[in-house]
Amino acid sequence: MDWLSFFEPYELALQELKINLRGIRQQYKTKGLHSPIEFVDGRIKTISSILDKLDRMGLSIQEIDKVYDIAGIRINCQFVEDIYMVVELLKKRQDLEIVETRDYILHQRASGYRSYHIHAYYHLETIDGMKKVMVEFQIRTLAMNFWASIEHSLNYKYEGQIPEGIKERLKQAAEAAAWLDGQMSEIRDEIAEAQKTFEKRQSDEFRVVEPPASLVTLNEDYLIKKHKGD
Repeated sequence: MDWLSFFEPYELALQELKINLRGIRQQYKTKGLHSPIEFVDGRIKTISSILDKLDRMGLSIQEIDKVYDIAGIRINCQFVEDIYMVVELLKKRQDLEIVETRDYILHQRASGYRSYHIHAYYHLETIDGMKKVMVEFQIRTLAMNFWASIEHSLNYKYEGQIPEGIKERLKQAAEAAAWLDGQMSEIRDEIAEAQKTFEKRQSDEFRVVEPPASLVTLNEDYLIKKHKGD
């Protein structure tokens, strides 16, 4: 298996999508609007993770295209409502072909995991023509992402067999995260207004102020005289 060639289109797709999605966030900010995208990250599965998943799915290396999450984009949002705004943005894109959606927010997993997943083909333009690259989008709030990161670490530590006591604590933590998201949604307008005020203040504080033209002229005259020895 030529892994270098295999991974190349996935890496290119991730690079393009990250740049584009971060650009969308900047467009919202430039217009003074609340951006549903807080930040964007991406990853390619390691070879060992891909082989493990093939084994769990009972697939051969020749069926590797059935692994839908080799390339993953994670989009973090401030509010639950933002997640569904991002979903609509993705559905409207001409360069994406949606294959499957999974709403683990309305229908959370037994573990307490919450997120919105989209499997889609990204239309990647290459020197050999257009290539369809499967990408998994995971769209979450910051609270959901924190919980999922902790669960992932524990699953890795216990090789998927998390002790029952810790599982129960995780479920309680998931409920607490859901409550937090609900509280933030109820005051989202206040939060958005406060953030706009804060960002404007920061912008004003770090704005570069051009010196008056008269001061520039005086300084230039001084330097000329000093150079001449006057």
